[in-house]
Amino acid sequence: MKPITRSLCLLAFSMAACIPNHLFAQEKTGFHVINDFPIHSTGGWDYITADGSTGRVYVSHGSQVNILDAKTGDSVGYILNTTGVHGIAISHDYNKGYTSNGRANNITVFDLKTNAVLKMVTAGTNPDAICYDDFAKKIYAFNGRSKDATVIDAATDSVVATIPLGGKPETGVSDGKGKVFVNIEDAGEEVEIDATTFKILNRWKLDGGEEPSGLAMDRQTNRLFIGCGGNQTMIVLDATNGTIIAKFPIGRCDGVGFDPGLKLAYSSNGEGTVTVVRELSAAKFELVENITTEPGARTIAVDTVTHKIYLPTAQMKPAPAPTTDNPHPRPPQIPGTFHVVVVGK
Repeated sequence: MKPITRSLCLLAFSMAACIPNHLFAQEKTGFHVINDFPIHSTGGWDYITADGSTGRVYVSHGSQVNILDAKTGDSVGYILNTTGVHGIAISHDYNKGYTSNGRANNITVFDLKTNAVLKMVTAGTNPDAICYDDFAKKIYAFNGRSKDATVIDAATDSVVATIPLGGKPETGVSDGKGKVFVNIEDAGEEVEIDATTFKILNRWKLDGGEEPSGLAMDRQTNRLFIGCGGNQTMIVLDATNGTIIAKFPIGRCDGVGFDPGLKLAYSSNGEGTVTVVRELSAAKFELVENITTEPGARTIAVDTVTHKIYLPTAQMKPAPAPTTDNPHPRPPQIPGTFHVVVVGK
């Protein structure tokens, strides 16, 4: 997933906010911003993970992971020296957490109870998204520059496979039944992986979807929710055969979440909205609403226990003038403004 600071200059262009009201379903969620958790350290950010079973939120930030109490926002710990950290995966089967450290080309393994670092595992080049497959008990680190996946046995924390993906991977998910799915951003594809053999089973073209990044899944109905930031579209895909079931307009999305209890899929949009899609059945979906959040909040974590949503962002200064050496300068972050927006009822 692209670091948030790379594209904040585009925040003024709000696609989701321009969706006509008549396209929305009548029954809204009632969700709105209910809290704000400040994190005063500086640095860029990417993925965020909410662990409803322990009441913790893991926030990638600069070269560390900040661990927050999900109710109060209080700091309950840190995972340090995670250089260029992108994502955080949780394995309760082994009481371990894993961070993908993009600039260090490795994975940090830590104890979920003590936060102590247990091991560093070498990955491919620029490990970005990371997920846990609870079927085969494996960690998948998706490497952006080497365009492959590093598979780690969570029992031993040893690398057991490297899977060439044929393109730049973004978010991956497990269906818990023997398959792992991953977005291929530059090819506009969804790749299906056998979780036992580590072989690619299918490669589905996402027609009408550009630069797929965010990904979530309803395991019960085998539906994938794919956020395509390149053309601001959410695709609902049948994970059993690659058929596109529905498409919805969203914003400049980097993250997608799904709440199985509420049957709601969320697209976090950098313009400052969350687009909500409701699953009525495996064959029917409806666009519900756009929830106002904050500019820059384009990654998301859904707490499936409390049904709250967490989105990191910060305030930015205007981008400096372009130069020959730096034609697309990034807007600098205003120190002390990084925080996590909490959405709920």
